[in-house]
Amino acid sequence: MLTTKEVADFLRVHDDYLILTHKRPDGDTLGCAAALCRMLRGIGKAAFLLKNEEVTDNYAPYVDGLWAAEDYAHSTVVSVDLAALSLFPKNAEMFRDKVDLAIDHHPSYENFGKVCCVHPECAACGEILYEVAAELGQLTPEVALPLYVAVATDTGCFVYSNVTANTHRVAAALIEAGIDVRPVNKKHFRTKTKKRLALEGRLLSEMEFFDNGRVVVVQVPQTMIREMQLTENDMDDLAALGGLVEGQDCSVTMKEMENGDWKISVRTGPRVNATSVCETFGGGGHKAASGCVIKGMTQEQAKNAIVKACIEVGNA
Repeated sequence: MLTTKEVADFLRVHDDYLILTHKRPDGDTLGCAAALCRMLRGIGKAAFLLKNEEVTDNYAPYVDGLWAAEDYAHSTVVSVDLAALSLFPKNAEMFRDKVDLAIDHHPSYENFGKVCCVHPECAACGEILYEVAAELGQLTPEVALPLYVAVATDTGCFVYSNVTANTHRVAAALIEAGIDVRPVNKKHFRTKTKKRLALEGRLLSEMEFFDNGRVVVVQVPQTMIREMQLTENDMDDLAALGGLVEGQDCSVTMKEMENGDWKISVRTGPRVNATSVCETFGGGGHKAASGCVIKGMTQEQAKNAIVKACIEVGNA
């Protein structure tokens, strides 16, 4: 396991970097990838991101101009915020056993990198990349902005239970690097489209409660997606919605994928270990925030299965 200083030494020695992000990319993986790419270029290295087709409009500006050309000749592969082999995008599957360096913060990291730097105590992978940037002397505004996006979005603007004093120190240092965070916070935490507000209203009216109100389930089937003409941008970070309900300590968000599988996001308080719940279905993540995919079940069957797992883990 590498320290952040050893990661910086590794990055100085190698070159021609290809950086991988995970499926359904969020602000943490994209912010870290963009920041790493820019800090590598800052020390004279060639660096690009492997194209991720699932990037939403919310995060596209941070990675604009950083995608690798199809004929890019890479020699060093680095993954950021990518914990599991199942989370490699389709065009990245060829790299499952070719990751030279993995940087991650998930307790469920599957140890696929030839070398790795994994810090589960960090609320966001961006905290780790901040330390690397500092070691490389690359804490420029161009690096600090995507890192702030990484840390802020992965912590719900610093409100999730895994946020620590270090998380706030990192955010402060990024701001001190010369970035204006007000537009970022407005964009990601205080602005919603009319369609998104309509979607939230419908989900709030249709959510279901179990285990004496402690488990709340939000469901987004394909029929709703088609009816409301929802895009991935419209459905970004829906997992936070159920957690707003008073009295619950286990929020489950179910989104039906086009192939009929169910993408599950679980957010919990201290009573329920979200990782233990999702590991039942081959997933993982953090104690308070994990995910998985349930295959081969109807909506009702998938709902019953995930609720049963939540109740069993919570009562264990």
